Amino acid sequence: MTSRADDDPARTQGGPPSGSTGEQGRAEVGGAAPYSETERDSMHETSAGTWPAEPTLTPDPAGEAEPATPEAPATRSQRRDAERGGRRRRRSAGGSILRETAIILVSALVLSWLIKTLLVQAFFIPSSSMHDTLVEDDRIMVSKLTPGPFDLERGDIIVFKDPGGWLEGQKPVEATGWRGAMNDLFTFVGLYPQDAGEHLVKRVIGLPGDRVACAGPGEPVTVNGVELDEPYLAAGAIPSQMAFDVTVPPDSLWVMGDNRQRSSDSRLHQGDPGGGAIPMDNVVGKAFVLVWPIDRATVLHNPGDTFKDVPDPS
Repeated sequence: MTSRADDDPARTQGGPPSGSTGEQGRAEVGGAAPYSETERDSMHETSAGTWPAEPTLTPDPAGEAEPATPEAPATRSQRRDAERGGRRRRRSAGGSILRETAIILVSALVLSWLIKTLLVQAFFIPSSSMHDTLVEDDRIMVSKLTPGPFDLERGDIIVFKDPGGWLEGQKPVEATGWRGAMNDLFTFVGLYPQDAGEHLVKRVIGLPGDRVACAGPGEPVTVNGVELDEPYLAAGAIPSQMAFDVTVPPDSLWVMGDNRQRSSDSRLHQGDPGGGAIPMDNVVGKAFVLVWPIDRATVLHNPGDTFKDVPDPS
């Protein structure tokens, strides 16, 4: 006699009971297995069937997110290392500022020295020989481009090195000690005016080949036979208190002060080599501006009208 179970093929093959409508049966019909709990979790499904909420930042009163506060070093050695790091950063910043300051100062000194050597140099006036154009302690700037790229002209005010014996008895008192050392340094780099200890300031009257003459007191100076009207002479000065008649040698200049009766110029050195004329090589440059004192500051123009009718030497 056959049992009821043997009569049910589904039971014999291990399937669900006949007529069952369970999950496995539905899966076999559809050809796919249902989602497990793990698979639903991987798809971010929740038991409530909603997505998890995004994390939010708590705004500060200004409406900006509060940054996280770094934690203090937990140990004494960590705190010590942090303090050392701060000191190193401060020392590094201080050293950087010092280096930059030193570079700026050195660059300024080098630039000043180059300008003084190649372009412009400052001088001050120590005597009354150029009254009233220049007076004692005036500061002037001298262009070193003349003579050179630019030629000297009659009427120019020039600074030149003593050709020998012109400054005897006129040496100024020189500063000593630290003040003298500082003056020498600043003079070298061009930040302090060069004094007249080795230099003189005069006006060019005759160029190479010119015949310069004066018949005596009360008579005008002549250049190549043309009388000069000299508006730059000091108040009360006359063109010359002595007679002279010279021809300026090649590569030389005949120079005179504007305060003729107080100027030891070419007229008083006719017995020197060159007959009183100075070598062109001794010329430092042409004075082009008076810069100090402020109330006397002015451009030193060439009095072109004084020499406009003077012909070239024959």
